[in-house]
This record gives sequence, structure tokens and C-alpha cells, in this order.
Amino acid sequence: MNKPLVGAMLSLLLLGAAAAPAAASTTQDRAAAPVAVNFAGTVALSNCSGSVVRTPNSQPGDPALVLSNGHCLETGFPAPGEVIKDQPSSRSFTLLTASGARAGTLRASKVAYATMTDTDISIYQLTKTYAQIQSQYGISALTLNDAHPVQGTAIKVVSGYWKRTYSCNIDGFAYRLKEGSWTWKDSVRYTSSCNTIGGTSGSPVIDTTTGKVVAVNNTGNEDGGRCTDNNPCEVDENGTVTVRQGINYAQETYQIVPCITTGNKIDLTLPTCTLPKP
Repeated sequence: MNKPLVGAMLSLLLLGAAAAPAAASTTQDRAAAPVAVNFAGTVALSNCSGSVVRTPNSQPGDPALVLSNGHCLETGFPAPGEVIKDQPSSRSFTLLTASGARAGTLRASKVAYATMTDTDISIYQLTKTYAQIQSQYGISALTLNDAHPVQGTAIKVVSGYWKRTYSCNIDGFAYRLKEGSWTWKDSVRYTSSCNTIGGTSGSPVIDTTTGKVVAVNNTGNEDGGRCTDNNPCEVDENGTVTVRQGINYAQETYQIVPCITTGNKIDLTLPTCTLPKP
């Protein structure tokens, strides 16, 4: 996974890949000129990257959300099958400007949702609303796309931790992506030019045409290992395993949108919500 190593014990952690923000779009969207993708709205965590995000229905007065990876939690990796919901947190995030400069510090009130089962995401609720962030810093949240990403889409992975972007395309999708004890479903596979590194975990993957977030960067196969830590493998519907050394991956985010209701509350009981439940 894409987490930087600090100290001797951290050599056991998973490293990962940074991803360019990507999103699915309509035929009309694809005819439009590419949007400018920059660091505005991205954040740096103590060990990973992330971004301030909203759904298409989020309101200015809603408490803002920060999206990163489940394996970036300050409490450590969630166990296989574990789902964290509404856990108190006072974690801080460095909000970045378009150029990657420090705009200010945001603070969480709780971990609204996190898991490493089926996907690898963490969603923090902040103490400020979108309107307050816009008023104080002049920065808007990135919008989560509500449709499945599309193969061939041009994307950028924007790392707030490294203040670096990666440009490539969506090469395809892994039916199952297995790394150590964890298995993720329908993961985004990048083309080789998104050669992300440790610390890019949690970076938004942005569609360069729509500017919407289609995935969150989380891992890559570093050494050619087979399904081990730092060396995820792809497993197809028939159980066939494929190892792609040097290729990096992200987790789709469209499935987050149907789980967020009025006031940016995560409601796992909604009939269209398919995120793993506790």
C-alpha cells in the first residue's frame, strides 16, 4: 500500500502507488476540453495523501469530508472483515492550494467510515463545513463521480503528501485484487506511467476531462511477488492469478455516493448502498 516507511518497524508496512485523479464521464463531457487538475482541495496526512470531497448532492452547510485509504488510519490497518463507523478522531490535515502551498490546517471530528474489506477507504468528517473552508481558504471540495469509471479514461493521481501528480490512463479493472490478508473488488488498474510511490496512498484519482474523483490510489506491485504485502496480484472470475510487476492500482469511489444522505451522513442501511457493513 502507498504508505511511507518511517522507522524500523515500518518496514513491515505496505507501500503503494500514487494515482492521478480519475472519473467516469458522459459522451458530452468527453467532447469538452480537459480541465485543469491541480492540488486545490487535496490534503497531506501524517503518513498518506487525501482530498476534501463532496457528493453531487452535498450542501455548502454540510460538514466537509476527507477521503483517504483505510490503511492510512492513525489507529493502524483495519483487519479483514472489519468496518469502522463513527469513531471519534481529532486528526489534522494540511490543506493545499492549487500550487501545492499550505493553505491551512483542517481537523477531523470523527472517522465516519473506514475499511480494508472489498475496498480500501477512509472517510473523515471535519469540524468545518464546505462553506467555511471556501470562505476561509477560497478552496472548493472535489466532487465524487457517481458512475463506474471507464477504461481508457485519462486520469491524474494527485498526491498531497509529496505534492506531486502522476498522469496516465485507466488500463482496466481487476476482478479481485489480493494483497497479503486483504482482498479488494473491481480495482482500477493504471497504465504504467502512473508509477506511484509510498506516501501516495489516499491520493484522489481524477478524470482529467470532468475533474471528478473516480477512485482513490492505494497500492502497487513493487517486486513481482505473488499476492504478498506490497505485491498485490489480480485474480479473475476463474481463479487465475496474474502478477503485474511495477503496475499500480486504485479503489473505485462511485459506490460511496449512494451511502451518503442528508447532512453528509453515511447511512449503510440505504437500499442502494453496497459498502461493507459492520
